[in-house]
Amino acid sequence: MAASFSLAGKTALVTGANTGLGQAMAVALAHAGADIAAAGRSSAAETGQLVEAAGRRFAEIRADLGDTSVAGGVVADAVAALGGVDILINNAGIIRRNDALDFTEDDWDSVMNVNLKAAFFLSQAAARHMVGAGRGGKIINIASMLSFQGGIRVASYTASKSGVAGLTKLLANEWAGKGINVNAIAPGYFATNNTEALRADETRNSEILARIPAGRWGAPEDLGGAAVFLSSSAADYVHGTVLAVDGGWLAR
Repeated sequence: MAASFSLAGKTALVTGANTGLGQAMAVALAHAGADIAAAGRSSAAETGQLVEAAGRRFAEIRADLGDTSVAGGVVADAVAALGGVDILINNAGIIRRNDALDFTEDDWDSVMNVNLKAAFFLSQAAARHMVGAGRGGKIINIASMLSFQGGIRVASYTASKSGVAGLTKLLANEWAGKGINVNAIAPGYFATNNTEALRADETRNSEILARIPAGRWGAPEDLGGAAVFLSSSAADYVHGTVLAVDGGWLAR
């Protein structure tokens, strides 16, 4: 059974893998046997060191994912560096906070471009490669608790993550027959840069912790198992699911 979870011989493209959740998932995939290409604006040197320490190859691709015209080039660069893309994890994401009455068009567009538009066009580019290579693949989108709930003061983030959940199902419907599994992971409340403001707010922090049955914020490493599972042959019959990794938040 352990062989079903092996990623030996696979290559994975992970966006936003320089830190936090993306780094943790990239390293988990490397420990399962995958070579890793990391795409994003910031240096992923630390991630590269961790991947190489696991005995896997690493390639860094610098790209501004807010510009969706780069999607094809990012996938092509990963293929050139590592010989293919078998797994894509659309992890890169940003957030903007403001009251809906005061939310700006710039804050709307910047979040939607990175969180949703880039996820689609990277998926499209990766799927074209996977179909052309004739061996299928795995695409994992990163959704959110706000794919299920409304939240407050994060209009574009909620809209984008609700869109990610819908897009995951749409792509699963279209590409399952082509041997491509499209699924999503919905992290709960994790200790990352995106949640720093919430954790610094004593009232909001205590309110959030009181609702999490596990009684703690998630650590990035808590996503590793879900990422490896959905990337592996163990998930070959899993299509269009949004897997919550949330410490029990949605069950409350």
